[in-house]
Amino acid sequence: MTLAAMESLKQQAGETAAGWAESGMVIGLGTGSTVRHAIAAIGRRLAEGALRDVRGVATSLATERQARELGIPLVDAADLPSIDLCIDGADEVDPNLDLIKGLGGALVREKLVAGSAVRFVVVADAGKRVSALGLRSPLPVAVLPFGWRSHLPFLAELGATVALRVGPDGSPQLSDDGLYHLDCHFPRGIDDPELLEMQLKLRPGVVDSGLFLGLATDAVIADENGVTVLRRP
Repeated sequence: MTLAAMESLKQQAGETAAGWAESGMVIGLGTGSTVRHAIAAIGRRLAEGALRDVRGVATSLATERQARELGIPLVDAADLPSIDLCIDGADEVDPNLDLIKGLGGALVREKLVAGSAVRFVVVADAGKRVSALGLRSPLPVAVLPFGWRSHLPFLAELGATVALRVGPDGSPQLSDDGLYHLDCHFPRGIDDPELLEMQLKLRPGVVDSGLFLGLATDAVIADENGVTVLRRP
């Protein structure tokens, strides 16, 4: 498949998810190449008058810029009790719609918004589907910059090969939240994502991980045959 054809399918997936937006909703706006199409579709529907009184919660600085350019009103998640719909991408999607996210560098904000959403819709291309988490994508772990090296032996004991995420100049790359990301590769995948998530949460200095377990309600997947909608079993 050509890049142009895949981009067209990503657009179809994003626009399918954006079709679930309704007037009056608070919508979590995720991060990633497929989600950009969903945000563009929401902005277009607002401009055309097909949607009204929609407010967005941006999960990253890049998404915030796109939403403002499209005229989507933004609010802070702290000002709202809940979010009606969240649309976001994923780096891996397993058969239960559990996810690995965070290669875009905004996992803490993304998880806060997804966890507050009544409906959390994932949009992705078919290359993100896996039989088990960790088979293709590293698991990002967001940590405080202070003492970040102290986590390396701990993560190695959990079976991970760890790489600090760095920028083009080789220096540690700060997330939008001012955190470092440790990208953890599990050669045979993650045997027990729930246990791993619990172990990471108990570790001082670890803020969060890219394991999004039990959060997604729907997934819109683009492949060479078109768009498929999946729902959590």
